[in-house]
Amino acid sequence: MITAQRNPLWLNRLKPYSTRLQEPCELIVEGKLTRMVGLTLEAVGCRAAIGSRCQIETKSGKLIEAEVVGFAGDRIYLMPTGELQGLEPDCRVIPMGKNSLAKVGPALLGRVLDGSGKPLDNKGPLKAEAMVSLNGTPINPLSRNPIRDTLDVGVRAINSILSVGRGQRMGLFAGTGVGKSILLGMMTKFTTADIVVVGLIGERGREVNEFVQKILGEEGLKRAVVVATPADDPPLMRAHGALLATSIAEYFRDQGKDVLLLMDSLTRFAQAHREIALAIGEPPATKGYPPSVFAKLPHLVERAGNANAGEGSITAFYTVLAEGDDTNDPIADAARGVLDGHIVLSRNLAESGHFPAIDIEASVSRVMPDIASDEHMQWARELRRMYSLYQQNRDLISVGAYQPGADPRIDKAIEKNPAILEFLQQGMDEQVDLERSLRELGLLLNKRG
Repeated sequence: MITAQRNPLWLNRLKPYSTRLQEPCELIVEGKLTRMVGLTLEAVGCRAAIGSRCQIETKSGKLIEAEVVGFAGDRIYLMPTGELQGLEPDCRVIPMGKNSLAKVGPALLGRVLDGSGKPLDNKGPLKAEAMVSLNGTPINPLSRNPIRDTLDVGVRAINSILSVGRGQRMGLFAGTGVGKSILLGMMTKFTTADIVVVGLIGERGREVNEFVQKILGEEGLKRAVVVATPADDPPLMRAHGALLATSIAEYFRDQGKDVLLLMDSLTRFAQAHREIALAIGEPPATKGYPPSVFAKLPHLVERAGNANAGEGSITAFYTVLAEGDDTNDPIADAARGVLDGHIVLSRNLAESGHFPAIDIEASVSRVMPDIASDEHMQWARELRRMYSLYQQNRDLISVGAYQPGADPRIDKAIEKNPAILEFLQQGMDEQVDLERSLRELGLLLNKRG
């Protein structure tokens, strides 16, 4: 069936004119639903581009929205954005002729949204200033501002040993229940940024309200935007949640703001794309992940960072779930290659009551040499050496096999170890700014701080 639909967005893309209408119209070719396998819908008889939306009309008149994710011959594959109740064979499929867009604007501050940009907080409709593509606009890498300024995240271990630059993309690698979300919450409250955008992708629904009420609080929410797509959302909505959070961060960056983007988690974003790709027939390649998933990760991550000269920045922290505590699983390994550093959380440290459970031996900030002073770098290397030396000889020391005086370096590491462990720990409600972090690091090493 062919129908004509008016749409002002098509005024600049002249299509065949109707002889009865005074404005251009789009010829919409409707189709019908023929098959459903899992969450994948197949339709025939209609034409729609990848990424465009369609409406599926049930026999009762209910409209269900879906997005085109693939095609084969005369068939198109769709993935729903919501519930599928009421679908049956031969339902009408009506192309809407538009791609996914994101509402952006200052009115988003203080709001909690779902993956489609609709409010979850019962504070009324959103007033958008503009509509932008969910996929963003690439920035010429040669025109990006270099990372030169240190970002104060309020966490002593990160400020002193793993300094983060404004515009850096960092990964937070850990297994389940090791304290990723709590550490993200600390940085949300303590980081010096104009705007905070939080993407809760594929996490427990309970965490959304807890994050908004307990971690952000009323004051923190005033400068923040939260995008929440819990684990029970369709995979398409989980993927869109990450894209929406990034689009909102890009908008504020283009307004000259310094934005902190926190995404929990990058792994759930990859898993959502895995579900979509496998559902439309893409073969798995590495531990069940199709090749397209590994192309999606850099596409998302590269959208963060510094903008052109004179514009703002996006400093991003992405949590990466190490399945089975394996930090070399495919997504963790791929993420490590496209990020500007990684912070690894240790289960052993967490189980011993050490918080934040940052394994400073396995963690690195790739831009720290560019933003830290020579004195700061020297102090950080010295603390790392003492900590690592103690860990390497820990078994000998604990059983009394090491004799004091055998190695002056080990003697010093043993002497300083209690102070180092205390230095690396911090209360969840305690804020330690950059200046205090460096001063305490200098005092620990008997330097002038």
